[in-house]
Amino acid sequence: MRDSHSSGPHPVDDALKHNALDQALNWLIELESADAAGQARFQTWLAADPAHREAFTRAEAVWNSQPVFEAAVNLATSKKPSLLRRVRPHWLPLATAAVLLLGLFNFSDLPLRLRADHLTGAGERQRLELADGSKVLLNTRSAFSSELHEQQRVARLYQGEAFFEVPGAKGLPLEVEAGPIRMSASSTAFVVRYLDGVAQIQVERGALNVQALRGNSQMNLGAGDSLKVGPEGFGRREKVDQNKNLAWIQGRLIFDNCPLGEVLTELRRYYPGWIVSASSKLDHVAVTGNYRLDSPVDVVRSLAQITSASFHELPALLILN
Repeated sequence: MRDSHSSGPHPVDDALKHNALDQALNWLIELESADAAGQARFQTWLAADPAHREAFTRAEAVWNSQPVFEAAVNLATSKKPSLLRRVRPHWLPLATAAVLLLGLFNFSDLPLRLRADHLTGAGERQRLELADGSKVLLNTRSAFSSELHEQQRVARLYQGEAFFEVPGAKGLPLEVEAGPIRMSASSTAFVVRYLDGVAQIQVERGALNVQALRGNSQMNLGAGDSLKVGPEGFGRREKVDQNKNLAWIQGRLIFDNCPLGEVLTELRRYYPGWIVSASSKLDHVAVTGNYRLDSPVDVVRSLAQITSASFHELPALLILN
């Protein structure tokens, strides 16, 4: 039991501090377009409690941090110098508008949209069944098409991640293309992830032949094998931690003693907005967890608690500091 005279932190005090910081962030938004009356209300709030001034100073530090500024710039529709100078006053509504206009989908490549038969938005998963009986589960932010007929059976993952369950076939195997590689699949289950020019294959069961689209490189993979193929060619065959690496198939995100920065990078794929860590020290803090992927906001909030970071939620923006 806590001693009544203890000098340690008190839950009520912590709650008041977080409330003041939330109010300070709201004031930062309102002050961008505040008239004289609004400025007067702000000064009244600032003078009401010394904690308000302290909170506003902290909020300004987050607001003016480089990660938040970069998020604002990236959301701008033009990169003209004149716009960059005045992007901050307008970036919050711009963030919200961008999320709505993109339909919660982060592809800006129109040719990609035109090639794909199926697209998934941030946090969305989509189940498909192909004409040959193959089952495909598309993960968040993925683009996929297929062409199956007597002459060929081809599926293409243009971007994102997909889990394939391919039945045995008397005829042609299913050819799956993703970036620099083509896979020949029959009676197997495997995951293909293609992001930032790198393809990763993880075999759950069965066998899989992986070939480079350029050159003669190829490799046969078995159950439990993993392989990355990037601009420098084939990597080394490794073993899959199926409980962790394939957890997204069950709608989970599992990480063990992983730097927070890497966890946030993965979470950003599932959130239709921006997740910003305003402290570089936080990115190196090792965290462990098992979370549902259908609520990335709750995951970030929980990560803030276990790392003793402050958490602030704004329209289309989550801030850790």
